[in-house]
Amino acid sequence: MTNIQRVTVLGTGVLGSQIAFQTAYSGFDVVAYDINDDALDKARERFNGLVDTYIADGVDGAADGKAKDALTRVRFSADLGDAVAEADLVIEAIPEILDLKKSTYAELGKLAPEHTIFATNSSTLLPSDMKESTGRVDKFLALHFANQIWKFNTAEIMGTSDTDPAVFDAVVEFSKAIGMVAIPIHKEKAGYVLNSLLVPFLNAAAELGAEGYAEPADVDNTWRIATGAPMGPFQIFDVIGLTTPYNIMSHGDEKTQKFAEWLKTEYIDKGYLGVASGRGFYTYTK
Repeated sequence: MTNIQRVTVLGTGVLGSQIAFQTAYSGFDVVAYDINDDALDKARERFNGLVDTYIADGVDGAADGKAKDALTRVRFSADLGDAVAEADLVIEAIPEILDLKKSTYAELGKLAPEHTIFATNSSTLLPSDMKESTGRVDKFLALHFANQIWKFNTAEIMGTSDTDPAVFDAVVEFSKAIGMVAIPIHKEKAGYVLNSLLVPFLNAAAELGAEGYAEPADVDNTWRIATGAPMGPFQIFDVIGLTTPYNIMSHGDEKTQKFAEWLKTEYIDKGYLGVASGRGFYTYTK
């Protein structure tokens, strides 16, 4: 049983929308925040799409009305103060840009109630890189989800040396309450468990494609046939969405920055953002 009841999710992109919807699906009251009404209109489309996805994927109870009922527990807001006014937990899922996260937490720390816990869903950044900007280092930690949260239901929980153990335990219990398998991380590690394994794998695939060694589809075929894996790396890129890997690679070494530029010029600049946009390395029908 968790004491967390009211949850705000900052950022309504692909994963932010999934986190908010899964939380509402699990019976919690949720506020979905984004920077303007246009972003929230897109979020509403994503949420409606998730209703259909949960039903199509056979998520327990979805076809019996549970998926549609989840929408009634979500409120949308473009006013940060309003969005966090009653939050027990704020989950941040904004772009992987450290300065943006820091400035957001600085503002958030002034607006949220004193008891509110802050959790970053950052894929690669350490929570200690952001903790001072929150104004409440004891109530701040990382809570990282995998994409397609309803199927790949891990929740990696990682605190800093200042995180209150009671706060850590509360977030572990919350993650279980929304249907996740909680993965406590015992000390800070950039990339947690999942991305410590996944990012080098995707970087290796990006090198093969960007340097012209093999076509992305052939890289995927090789991986699937030789290992029995259900997806190849470029299919995984499309599921994640190309913007997130681009942001991560842009802050890497010279080699990974070169791969980032390849993603940008050959795909992102052309509107090929992955599954959510209908086209990435592959074309998808909606």
